[in-house]
Amino acid sequence: MKGNSFVRCVALLAMVALAVPAFAKPVTKTIQLSQNAKIGKSELKAGEYRLLIDGTKVSVQRGKDQVAEAEARWEEREAKSPYSAVVMNSDGRVQEVRFAGEKRVLVLSD
Repeated sequence: MKGNSFVRCVALLAMVALAVPAFAKPVTKTIQLSQNAKIGKSELKAGEYRLLIDGTKVSVQRGKDQVAEAEARWEEREAKSPYSAVVMNSDGRVQEVRFAGEKRVLVLSD
């Protein structure tokens, strides 16, 4: 009987661990683009934007308007970023966003 309740307890803990990401709140971050850039299928002008990161979906807002949408994932780095930065390729497409004081970076899909 003891073994049976141990298995149930482990199964319950596993279910809770898998459910926690589903209840995670979306993350909101602000970025500053110093030059025009591309995110998803949209071209953005230089300026301040708000990122709403919900799982693997990123919505980009300027004011109250959604101006872009893309797929992304979080990646861990070895050290914390000393400052916030938007990393772009030579075509102006945003590849990753680094946030000051955080080890994780947001990597955008093409």
